[in-house]
Amino acid sequence: MANSAWSEKVLQLLRRMNSFYLPGSCRANCLRFEIDGAQVGWIPPHVASLLTRYPQVFTPPQGGAVSLCHSLDSYERRSEAVDAVLQTLRKEANFTSLKGWRNERYSVMPNFSDPPLMCMERAATSLFGVKRYGVHINGYTLSDSGEVKMWLARRSPTKQTYPGMLDHVAAGGLAAGVSIKHTVVKECEEEACIPAAIAEKAKPVNTISYTYVEEGEVFPESQFVFDLELPLEFKPRVGDGEVQEFYLLPMDKVKELLAADDFKPNCAMVVLDFLIRHSFIEPDSEPYYQEFVAGLHQKV
Repeated sequence: MANSAWSEKVLQLLRRMNSFYLPGSCRANCLRFEIDGAQVGWIPPHVASLLTRYPQVFTPPQGGAVSLCHSLDSYERRSEAVDAVLQTLRKEANFTSLKGWRNERYSVMPNFSDPPLMCMERAATSLFGVKRYGVHINGYTLSDSGEVKMWLARRSPTKQTYPGMLDHVAAGGLAAGVSIKHTVVKECEEEACIPAAIAEKAKPVNTISYTYVEEGEVFPESQFVFDLELPLEFKPRVGDGEVQEFYLLPMDKVKELLAADDFKPNCAMVVLDFLIRHSFIEPDSEPYYQEFVAGLHQKV
């Protein structure tokens, strides 16, 4: 693929992953989701209209916002009340996203550094445009001659999302009450059989943030990115069945695959970040260098 065509494909990926900010997106019609006056999400209009059936939990839309009722004045009360509504909506099969119910809770707060105001089922977060956090681990090797190669995973064909696509050696969502580093070590062990003694050496290097719209739902996400240099003799093994195979590839091949529509989209963003940080993409030779960097750090 010619360099300009490659650059255009990557730019398209970044625009797609930040579609919420583009003209004509559902953003203009979304309502702010607020708890005690603090915004924690974006509710699409078709979701807001259903929530009016639960006046003990959600206030009617007012001033461009839907709020949790003030009587729900604690983490536990809010979490329980919203969960009861979600369980009802799940039974009614109103939303495709709730068919992927995982019994995994995510924290809900205005910013990552704020105390959580409640927790919510992972599969429901896109109905409320609540920001989801996760970890992505770039597993790579460095040869004696200085050549960098990256371990990639092929997702299981039975995965709920992006089956059969290329992924990182390990990645996962940040569940409520679980630390970032613990999640890194756990995901490495579960997905790629990387022992804790190796996984603990993973270095936090960046975050990437983006907000996309899919089937009328809003997905604001922020990923904590780690680089993990793996021993040359180490080979990841399929662990919990979320992966079907691992590949060790030279960086020029990884770069080429980035524009081939074979990557899970947010993984492609994390790999792009790796390529930039490790100087496989340079500002003198990449005309969209600044657009790439900016596109990795959009936020609400």
